[in-house]
Amino acid sequence: MNFLKTTLSLGAGVLMAGLMPATLAAEVDEAAATALARSSGCLKCHSTTRDKEGPSYKKVAEKYKGQADAQQKLVAFLSKESKVKVNGKEETHKALDSKNESDIRNVVGWILTR
Repeated sequence: MNFLKTTLSLGAGVLMAGLMPATLAAEVDEAAATALARSSGCLKCHSTTRDKEGPSYKKVAEKYKGQADAQQKLVAFLSKESKVKVNGKEETHKALDSKNESDIRNVVGWILTR
């Protein structure tokens, strides 16, 4: 009985992780996400499809694909300044120009659906 519960729980978790981008895509306001990313200066170092100083959002989405806590990790990362390595040098990665969690989650959803 426990084996069946565990198997069903794992199967549901894998299914939900696989559906995450589709679910996020339905909820993302792309215009608002792009506007906040642009006004926050994100697009100076990131692009949706190609690397600049920072990784493309497509690469970021690939890195987090299938991770149940991807949205939580990225929301935390984009909510505050943090240190990142760029070309071997440590730099400050700026937070988004919004403290509104809904706005931040929208940008994260936009990134994860690239």
